Amino acid sequence: MNSTEHAHAAPPLAEDRRVDRIGRALRAQLAPSLIEIEDDSGRHAGHAGMRGAPAGGETHFNVLVVSAAFDGLARVQRSRLVHELLTPEFASGLHALSLTLRTPAEQARIAGA
Repeated sequence: MNSTEHAHAAPPLAEDRRVDRIGRALRAQLAPSLIEIEDDSGRHAGHAGMRGAPAGGETHFNVLVVSAAFDGLARVQRSRLVHELLTPEFASGLHALSLTLRTPAEQARIAGA
């Protein structure tokens, strides 16, 4: 399995990091062959919609997941699935996800291009 995670904000304790919780939730349900999670909260810190956001960011993430669980699902269905898996994170301060969700075949075509 090829798996990487990237977080660029100064996180609190490792076990409390949202990036880790997101990764665990997605791995448990999607068994991805590739997962990349990047904390993009720093780019949104001054936005009006972020007033009252938790200290330390962890509100905006770019997420790439390659999983056979997406076979036969349309883009909207894939996105809904991931949002459902992360409902507890949205309830605790996650504000936005930028999702790239691919099947292994789609990823292979992109990698071979």
